[in-house]
Amino acid sequence: QVQLVESGGGLVQPGGSLRLSCVVSGSIISINEMGWYRQAPGKQRELVAVTSGGSTNYADSVKGRFTISRDNAKNTVYLQMNSLKPEDTAVYYCNAYGMLTTVRTFNYWGQGTQVTVSS
Repeated sequence: QVQLVESGGGLVQPGGSLRLSCVVSGSIISINEMGWYRQAPGKQRELVAVTSGGSTNYADSVKGRFTISRDNAKNTVYLQMNSLKPEDTAVYYCNAYGMLTTVRTFNYWGQGTQVTVSS
């Protein structure tokens, strides 16, 4: 059973910072891609940032403010969020894609963590 557990969300004032963490546990062979997505009330889930094979990709709305990083030894992905804006308020979800066995893949989501940016 593969599990993704997120932490680090909370309430922060505009201009503040938060760091999200997501740990992948379970019997897996490899993790090919890890990423963060978010969903604001009344909106569709959208990509925030992903990392795969050493490369990263960001949504235009967070470029220059958010940084995604990964600790392969700990099967953990982080999202450092700086200069937060009220429009960053959303539930943030971690996603991981990889190999369960040499022929079976997995694609799992975390339970989500709330980030609220408000004064």
